[in-house]
Amino acid sequence: MIRKATVPLAALGLVTAVWVALSNAGSLPQSPLISNDTVNGNPEEVPGFLAEAWQLPDDPLLGFVEIAAGSFLMGSDAVIDPMAFDIERWSSTNAQAVLELPTYYIGRFEVTVAQMRSFVQATGYPIDGQALGGAPGHPATFISWPDALAYSRWLDEILRTSPDTPEVLSTLLEDGGQVTLPTEAEWEKAARGSDGRIYPWGSEPRSDRATYQARGTTAVGSHQCPECPFGLSDMAGNVWEWTRSPYQPYPYDPIDDFEDLENESLWVMRGGSFTDPAHFVRGANRGGADPGARRAFIGFRIAISPS
Repeated sequence: MIRKATVPLAALGLVTAVWVALSNAGSLPQSPLISNDTVNGNPEEVPGFLAEAWQLPDDPLLGFVEIAAGSFLMGSDAVIDPMAFDIERWSSTNAQAVLELPTYYIGRFEVTVAQMRSFVQATGYPIDGQALGGAPGHPATFISWPDALAYSRWLDEILRTSPDTPEVLSTLLEDGGQVTLPTEAEWEKAARGSDGRIYPWGSEPRSDRATYQARGTTAVGSHQCPECPFGLSDMAGNVWEWTRSPYQPYPYDPIDDFEDLENESLWVMRGGSFTDPAHFVRGANRGGADPGARRAFIGFRIAISPS
C-alpha cells in the first residue's frame, strides 16, 4: 500500500495548534504515578451507574449503544460549514465522502473517574494521580493513549469472563468483537449521525447541549440532547477523546489504523473539550496528540468494534 502524502501545511496548522495547547499545559503541576495501594477500596456510589458492575452505566447493555451498519458522511464542506478546517476536507476534489461501516457499539458516556478507579483497584495499574482526583461521575482526565487502551483491554477481559455480562455483549465478544477505542470514523458517525450535521444536535453551537468555553468538566450526561443521534452524551466538549486511529491526512482508510504504527507520532482525538471555543467541538474537527500526553482536558470513551 502506498503511504499518503504528508499533512498539507494548512492542515498542519490545526494539529500544531492543538499540540501547542497540549505542550503549554505541561506547565501544570503533575502528580506522580500511583497504584492501587493509594486508592480507597470502598466502592463509590454514582447515580445511574453500578458500583457492583465496575461502575458501568445502569442499563441493559452497561452503557453500550448500538450503531447500526450503514453509511454516513465524513469530512467537512466549507461551503456548508464555514468553520471547517482544511484537515477536515476529504480530498482536493471532494470535500466529503460517504463511508460504510459495519455494526458496532459505543459508550453512551465518557469513561468516568469512578470507572478508572475500579480499574486501578482491580489491577494495580500505575496511573497519574490526577486521573483519579476528580469527582467520581466526571470524565477521567490526565489519561494517556496507553492508559485508555489498558482500561479497554481490562474491561474486554472482564466482560468475556464474568457470568454477569449481559448476553448481548457476551455474544458480540464471542463473535469477534473487541472492547477498544473507537476509530475516528466510528467516532464521527456516532457524533454526527448519517446526515453530516455540524454538531451532534444540529448546525448551530448550543451551550445548553455541551460543556465548552467553561472552567472545568461536568458530570457525564449532564446535558440533555434529544436531537443528538443514538442517545449519546458529551460527543461535543467536556474532554477530548482518544481514538485508536493514528493521525494521518484524509482520505480516511481503515487499513491505515494497522500499518506502520511504530512510525506514527500523533493519535487522533475527537470532540473538543471544556476549554475550547465552539468551532473546536464540531463533530468533524480533528485533533492529534502524542500518545504519552496526559492533560486536564483529555479523556476517552470505549467501543465494541468488529475485529
